[in-house]
Amino acid sequence: PSVPRHTNRLINEKSPYLLQHAHNPVDWYPWGQEAFDKAKIENKLIFLSVGYSTCHWCHVMEEESFKNKEIGEIMNEHFVCIKVDREERPDVDKVYMTFVQATSGGGGWPMSVWLTPDLKPFAGGTYFPPEDGVHRVGFRTVLLRIAEQWKENKDALLESSQRILEALRHTSEICVQGQESPPPPKEVIDTCFQQLSRSYDEDYGGFSKSPKFPTPVNLNFLFTYWALHQTTPEGARALQMALHTLRMMAHGGIHDHIGQGFHRYSTDQHWHVPHFEKMLYDQGQLAAMYSRAFQISGDEFFADVVRDILLYVSRDLSDQVGGFYSAEDADSYPTTTSREKREGAFCVWTAEEIRALLPDPVEGAAEGTTLGDVFMHHYGVEEAGNVDPMKDPHQELKGKNVLIARCSPGLTAARFGLEPGRLSALLQECRQRLSSARAQRPRPHLDTKMLAAWNGLMISGFAQAGAALAEQGYVSRAAQAAAFLRTHLFDPDSGRLLRSCYRGKDNSVEQSAVPIQGFLEDYVFVIQALFDLYEASLEQGWLEWALHLQHMQDKLFWDPKGFAYFSTEAGDPSLLLRLKDDQDGAEPTPNSVTVTNLLRAACYSGHMDWVEKAGKILAAFSERLRKIPITLPEMVRATAVFHHTLKQVVICGDPQGEDTKEMLHCVRSVFSPNKVLMVADGDSAGFLYRQLPFLSSLERKDGKATAYICSNFTCSLPVTSVQELRGMLSP
Repeated sequence: PSVPRHTNRLINEKSPYLLQHAHNPVDWYPWGQEAFDKAKIENKLIFLSVGYSTCHWCHVMEEESFKNKEIGEIMNEHFVCIKVDREERPDVDKVYMTFVQATSGGGGWPMSVWLTPDLKPFAGGTYFPPEDGVHRVGFRTVLLRIAEQWKENKDALLESSQRILEALRHTSEICVQGQESPPPPKEVIDTCFQQLSRSYDEDYGGFSKSPKFPTPVNLNFLFTYWALHQTTPEGARALQMALHTLRMMAHGGIHDHIGQGFHRYSTDQHWHVPHFEKMLYDQGQLAAMYSRAFQISGDEFFADVVRDILLYVSRDLSDQVGGFYSAEDADSYPTTTSREKREGAFCVWTAEEIRALLPDPVEGAAEGTTLGDVFMHHYGVEEAGNVDPMKDPHQELKGKNVLIARCSPGLTAARFGLEPGRLSALLQECRQRLSSARAQRPRPHLDTKMLAAWNGLMISGFAQAGAALAEQGYVSRAAQAAAFLRTHLFDPDSGRLLRSCYRGKDNSVEQSAVPIQGFLEDYVFVIQALFDLYEASLEQGWLEWALHLQHMQDKLFWDPKGFAYFSTEAGDPSLLLRLKDDQDGAEPTPNSVTVTNLLRAACYSGHMDWVEKAGKILAAFSERLRKIPITLPEMVRATAVFHHTLKQVVICGDPQGEDTKEMLHCVRSVFSPNKVLMVADGDSAGFLYRQLPFLSSLERKDGKATAYICSNFTCSLPVTSVQELRGMLSP
């Protein structure tokens, strides 16, 4: 690479996204006091650009505008320019995205916002082309117009920004409205199911036509709805909707059939042509969903998808020290000599490439049949490419194929006169060859930032998979990642979580000069992970840490007036609003997950004020839950758990004993959304016995491992039969 012509302050940052912009001719600042002071001293507007390192349109705007010397000069002359990685600073992103969505009716990244020197927004949007077009004003024009307005109408701009801020403060407030009780559960749960049922795609699964997102929160709700309505037609439909969606996704091009794992979303109705980036939070949540699908159905197909996801994460998103990286980019160089990156280049194939890689004749099939013929038939490969031009506006995928399982293995086997077992082995061999060929291509950019929240989601994925599939290796990987969090993303002196750390030189782990403190989502997803890890490993240290973090979350984020938790701490003068997320998206909103966390925490500690807090969160979101529950399916699910009271499944026995292991296997193999698992091993000095004195009154019957089902610390008669225990576990 040639010596860069420009270098700005971002060169001193750790975020891969900020480092991508360190050689732009724009005089970028990171979010912080230095930039704020400059804007005030020089009386300049701020241009705020927010994105993330694997964002396709962020790359496009950089290439077109931020690398353009003339546009850079306009930006430097008239504005203090600030770059923010939304994954590092979701707090900053959320405040200004709330503004952009309220004023433009849409949102997304890159986000472009113009602020007064005191950080109040007055104009904004997302991607801007560099020059004026037929339908859109160009970025250069917008910059010059806004600079002119500031010169001519400064007072009007300042007044307008103040009005906008007041309106945002009013509309974004979520608090309890007079009545202080949670909404009626049956009405909320049934409405959410009906709304999902209406938006469900009967043919291909999922909940819209296109684009189509995995939405684990919807699937999680449907599994719980089924568990509570197993004998009704609605329950059967909920299960069918969830399982069919998961099947169609696994067959589709959104699933990487060669490199494993799932891409971000599908651009079409059929789960075929994806947006190719891969995010850690998707892998973590989908591993958990496919594990649940396996628990419920017993179908090995779903277990295989779990193994596929976890293989990808272990191989490609794992740091040597134990943490998980954030994402892989959609764009990469097609060949080692290419000058320009293309979306999906790492993942797509021409028919010619596949024929060349798979020329072998297939024994037992019709004469002349090659491995390539079988593979191309099964995965829908076409000579001219299988991507609809409408889904490829930049013609980056012209003549290429995105693999999609077009036939069932049975149909493909029958088509070529092969035994199903033989076909499976042949397809495996084909995939292996394509994988080796793909390894020679330039890899997409890897975002090696490690975030507490997303690591939490991935730990849950490994822990739940380990429990459901009885795979100890997955539980060990979850424990390794939790130990990584405790070492690198937790400050034992203050007892607080940190947001992020980074892969440094020689595979060391680095921290920013001023570490970013954890946000609500970091606490919530890590606490959930630690509960999941305790249930999979029975190591009480994880439980102890989870309860410590829950106390810290209460202290830092709870809103005693309006109830529920703020997303950010108080006391940061650069944040104009303290918000509460009110919509489950690619990740569930933290308040949704924390309801279940609080109920679990109460079961493990005996602190019943946590149950009260859970009810107060539901009360604060009551209006939204009653009117549009489909926007908060994870909170609706938590409403069901809240009203059905968690069952404490206590097993008295030696954790290493075969009889205890058999009972544990039974509990872990049944999907029951309203249970917590604990083992009373007779160690009266242990953490659990100190938290829950009632455990000391429970004992083994006839010297055998014995189970008790307890509710509010009142226990059933002892059970020593696995069959009887299985019957008692249903909701």
